[in-house]
Amino acid sequence: MKHEIIIPSLDKIDDAAQEFLGIMDDATIYAFYGEMGAGKTTFINALSKALGVEDDPTSSPSFSIINEYRSDTTAELIYHFDLYRLENLEEAFDIGVEDYFDSGALCFIEWPERITDILPDDTVRVDISVLDDDSRKLTVTMSD
Repeated sequence: MKHEIIIPSLDKIDDAAQEFLGIMDDATIYAFYGEMGAGKTTFINALSKALGVEDDPTSSPSFSIINEYRSDTTAELIYHFDLYRLENLEEAFDIGVEDYFDSGALCFIEWPERITDILPDDTVRVDISVLDDDSRKLTVTMSD
């Protein structure tokens, strides 16, 4: 099943995050695809905020590869992966990505192309594209 969410401007990103929450089901792994600068980190931060994370995760976890957040409202764990600097699949195994995937915690993954071969079958695909008017379109593909 596919859903589309349009983010007309940055000041509407919180509305888009709320809309995204409305279509989330029991899935825990969300793979965010999009070119550099498309807004993956910005949207994941807005989504984390909508989930009750009060820390200000203003940056991509690029330097640590994985950031861990906890919702202040539900105490739910959220893992934010930025796999851009991952050299190979072996590095993903070294940091234990499969353990994170199996944890039941929410996992938001930037640059999932780096680990396509080990993404679980029920991973939700989220494509973020930049439209001509500089708005963003999220295409969310849920596994059936």
